[in-house]
Amino acid sequence: METETGDKKLQEKIRELIKKRKAILLAHNYQRPEIQDIADLCGDSLELSIKASQTDAEVIVFCGVHFMAETASILSPEKTVLLPVKQAGCPMADMITAQDLRERKKEEPEEAVVSYVNTTAEVKAESEICCTSANAVQVVNSISEHRKIFMVPDKNLAQYTKKQTGRQIAYWEGHCYVHNNLTPDQVKKAKASHPNALFLAHPECPPGVLELADEIKSTSGMIAFASQSDHREFIIGTETGILYPLSKANPDKVFFPADPNMVCRDMKRTGLKEVLAALEKMEPVVKVPEEVRTRAKGAVDRMLAIPRG
Repeated sequence: METETGDKKLQEKIRELIKKRKAILLAHNYQRPEIQDIADLCGDSLELSIKASQTDAEVIVFCGVHFMAETASILSPEKTVLLPVKQAGCPMADMITAQDLRERKKEEPEEAVVSYVNTTAEVKAESEICCTSANAVQVVNSISEHRKIFMVPDKNLAQYTKKQTGRQIAYWEGHCYVHNNLTPDQVKKAKASHPNALFLAHPECPPGVLELADEIKSTSGMIAFASQSDHREFIIGTETGILYPLSKANPDKVFFPADPNMVCRDMKRTGLKEVLAALEKMEPVVKVPEEVRTRAKGAVDRMLAIPRG
């Protein structure tokens, strides 16, 4: 009870400072419930950055990981972007560097480099076009059939996209440890325990897991699908933080984790105290250098220019 009271006081202080600083508070779907509850917007990383860029907020507080704050800086260079926990990173994004990609481009100069938004700004700047887990298939289909394609950094998203498009896609051997550790056996056990449930998997999961999926969706895609579906039970193959917004949006439905250990350590680093401290001190600030920002934005803009459908 004391914890709840303490959380409430912290949340009230944060909301007061949000107003004072003319800020907007963004929370990724994997963030802690107490963070999501006070956010102005919750969702996937790119959609949050896009929506924030369209507001008159002067400050963006991004409760997520480093590459997400960088994306917000890329799209809103005039705004101050705060990442409450400086050390909140993404192991998958760190699996490839801009130098790694430059070396690859020297070897294969004709390849179209498609970088997942889960990459650093410097890697985006070395890419031809970006993609999300929701639009990777569309992005690849927009590239001339005569061109070779190289996807970074997630091998599982690349293999999924390759299967969906029939294109020849080479890829970097990176992965998200949270998704990559999920096994077909774990999914089969979950299905046996919940025979009436649909299995929703994130495309960062390994191919063997995706073969067992009833639907393959991004985090926001899972929330939208569950809301529209007539099914009442779902097994969720992504980071467990999403169970909170899923249940909140669908109180009459039941959601089971494919594996309760699918927890991103970095996503859970951010607490209410860290958010309050960031707003009080106006740091840590994430700012992408202009030369990198303009090139990275070009890759993002080319993705956004592809008609949806």
